[in-house]
Amino acid sequence: MFLLLGCAEEQGETSASTAAAAKTYTCPMHPQVLQDKQGTCPVCGMDLVLFEKSAAVEGLQLNDRQRALANISTMAIETGAETSVRQLNGRLVANPAQTTFITSRVAGRIDRLYVRQTGEPVSKGQPLYQIYSEDLVTLQQEFLLATEQAAQFPEDKTFAQLLLAARQKLILYGQSAGQIRLLQQKRKANPNITIFAAETGTVAELSVTEGQYVAEGSPLLKLESYNSLWVEADIYASELGNIKAGQQLRVQIPGWEDQPQRVKVSFINPALQSGSQLLQIRAEMPNPGGIWQPGLQAKVFVESKTDAKSIVLPADAVLKNAAGAHVWLERKQGYYEPRVVQAGAERAQGVEIISGLNPGDRVVVSGAYLLYSEYVLKKGKDPMTTAKKG
Repeated sequence: MFLLLGCAEEQGETSASTAAAAKTYTCPMHPQVLQDKQGTCPVCGMDLVLFEKSAAVEGLQLNDRQRALANISTMAIETGAETSVRQLNGRLVANPAQTTFITSRVAGRIDRLYVRQTGEPVSKGQPLYQIYSEDLVTLQQEFLLATEQAAQFPEDKTFAQLLLAARQKLILYGQSAGQIRLLQQKRKANPNITIFAAETGTVAELSVTEGQYVAEGSPLLKLESYNSLWVEADIYASELGNIKAGQQLRVQIPGWEDQPQRVKVSFINPALQSGSQLLQIRAEMPNPGGIWQPGLQAKVFVESKTDAKSIVLPADAVLKNAAGAHVWLERKQGYYEPRVVQAGAERAQGVEIISGLNPGDRVVVSGAYLLYSEYVLKKGKDPMTTAKKG
């Protein structure tokens, strides 16, 4: 009985020590660092962490939030495998064609502002500000006088023309049809006039404060509409031959990878940007519902056909080490598997793939390294050891 108990205790200690020895630790920042005991990363000095192995599943399953955090985007390999993809850094900017500058049409004092801060939405017909203007009082009195004269001499076309001219002046100085009708009804000039918005937009600039005197033509507000935006991207002058006006681009906004946009190049700036060797290309992008705002970063993919029957992927999509090169494929939404490929020469557009990919494969073009790190953390091994060959 004692012997059996002693053996059982000895076996339990052996199993515990074996389980402890089977633990593997890695660095969250450098997943290639693997140790069988706790310690610090020899590269960055961070504490090593224990990872959970899940070797039963060949790939990785990520939910929507994880995909958004990893900033994962994909592209499909087209039939014929003659696709070249170049990723450019881009950004969203306001479309000047949808920008409205509001200036003061008369000299006066801003008595009240109904819009007080930038970023505030403005609807067409909404009151913007109230101005006290002696010039407007003079125009109103001229209109009232012309109204009375036209009423007294209805047969005289001269008075009718004077009334029409006086009315047109009020319209040109910012008076609405409703304000003019009210002036006719009350027959009394009003020095405090409210100006209404002629367009819908968002306040981008506010250049005036309450109580401030303004001259005729002084800038007051700038309104921007975001129904459509400009996408601007940078390219090197040596790459200009690969992009032409009217060429189609694919745009992805980080966080909205499931809503890629197809746009066409509308303008290529022929001058280099100041202090750089970069040119700028531009395209107009629809913005349904105004979900995107100027200033957001954008990934601009230039897809073109190559003369050679090869595939060119962005450099970030191809992971290389001493064992070779691999990419990540999206087998279904949120499920990713590594694939061994044979990488060729690196071009300006990216890395040439000689073999390993087939038409219809959907390749991860951004976020591949984060998938690699997650794989090592969960499975404790290099994806190259389990990746399939195409």
